Amino acid sequence: MKIETISALCLGVLLSLTCVSCDRDESSVSVARDSERYEGVLAMLDNELLDREDYITSRSSRIDSLRSLRDSASGRTELDYTVEIAELYRGFLADSALVECRRGELIAGALGDSITAFEMRMERIQQMPLAGFGHEAVVEFERSRREGMELRDQIMFLRSGRQMYSYIAAQFPNFPDEKRRWNDKATALQERLVEMLEPDSPEMLLNVGELEFMRGNDSRAYAILTELLERIDRDSNVAARVASLVGQTAARQGRVDESLYYLAISAIADVRSATREVTSLQQLGIALYDKGDVERADFYLQEALASAVECHASMRMLQTSEAIPVISAAGRAAAERNRVRLYCILGVVVMLAAGLVVLVMRLRQEMRRQDALRRSLENANHAKEVYMSEFISLCTVYMNKLNRFCEIAARKISTGATDELYRLTKSGRFVEEQSRDFYEIFDNAFLHIYPDFVSKVNALLRDDCQIELAKGERLNTDLRILAFVRLGVEEGPKIAQALNYSVNTIYAYRNRLRNRAVRRDTFDDDVMNIR
Repeated sequence: MKIETISALCLGVLLSLTCVSCDRDESSVSVARDSERYEGVLAMLDNELLDREDYITSRSSRIDSLRSLRDSASGRTELDYTVEIAELYRGFLADSALVECRRGELIAGALGDSITAFEMRMERIQQMPLAGFGHEAVVEFERSRREGMELRDQIMFLRSGRQMYSYIAAQFPNFPDEKRRWNDKATALQERLVEMLEPDSPEMLLNVGELEFMRGNDSRAYAILTELLERIDRDSNVAARVASLVGQTAARQGRVDESLYYLAISAIADVRSATREVTSLQQLGIALYDKGDVERADFYLQEALASAVECHASMRMLQTSEAIPVISAAGRAAAERNRVRLYCILGVVVMLAAGLVVLVMRLRQEMRRQDALRRSLENANHAKEVYMSEFISLCTVYMNKLNRFCEIAARKISTGATDELYRLTKSGRFVEEQSRDFYEIFDNAFLHIYPDFVSKVNALLRDDCQIELAKGERLNTDLRILAFVRLGVEEGPKIAQALNYSVNTIYAYRNRLRNRAVRRDTFDDDVMNIR
């Protein structure tokens, strides 16, 4: 099949895909541009990386199990185990893969199985550049016999050579001419390879898509590879390779979010298959760093570097080492961001601590104020109880005395002793007795509420005008008048009526007290302020 025929076939595949699934492709591209799509896949990748050791342990256990079985086997069975072990080491541990391929080649040769021996040899040559044996791989490959090969061997030969040259080209990222020379060799073998593959098979679509990618025909490569990705297992190594190519194609076309999506798909497939010889995770980390997601970029790049070291693939370690400046920059940026975040947190903590101290102080002040208010309310309630008790007592006394007076008056009238009743009321003795009782009850009640009233009133008077109580007195007339003023009874007639004095007498007492005050004009207000 000629190159022109293959190109026509590729164009036919592209047109078919465009016509049959145009709506689906347009929808897929539209969704891929949505950042929410790649964010979801990145979250899935983060979860898979957390389980990475489990996948690696599972693959290691499988290898150990096969090696244990091979130790007790021989002949064809030993060869079958060796071929399977070599396949498991591929992309997992580069130097062990070379050892197992060589062992399989020798066992197959001893058994006379030239086909398997050739396959093991081609597999070994293909992987030699990964372990740093690029020159030896080229020499051994170019010395291999090419004439008379069957189709199967030719496909194996071209596939191995193409991959070997691609590995070598990847070792010269800073030498464009040298990289182009090896890529041209890989492209030439790729062109011959697609002529021999079964039309419309997954392997042919993969190689045609990769060939179009190598030629720079991004639209064709994208259409072919995205269709292939829908037809294969997403967790396979092939899917990882295809998704990586699609991601690189989208990046070259400027569709950053879509590129991130497919690179993440490729990285997920690599993680699930426990493949250490990877590039998608590294490319994804660099792309995210360029996009500004420094933390995640640093995490992916560190994981990619760890995988390359664990794989013992010196070529991948060399490639990954080129990302070390990016990793360092990402680490420094993350450290600086964490430092700023720490300072902010410390500042907030200090502010919260200061606020807490102020709050505690205010709370204590409020508690003291509330406690004082509570005590004041208790005193007020107690004062009310005293007032009520004294008022009831006073009322009871007056009712009893009124009843006694009524009895005396009734008795005097019934016996005709009206003159004696007149003399009793005219003498004022009865009123005086009532006044003494009232004064006693009033003085006790008032001084219970204002125990320092006498001393506080004297503080308002001049030194030479101090009030001195007689022995046995609790309050005198001056102090009782001021007591009524403190209780809010300022009207002279009311005070006169309560104390059984004339209004003029009350006025004279109050005027004399003002004249004795330190501050005459504010004396009544000062009395009202006594607590």
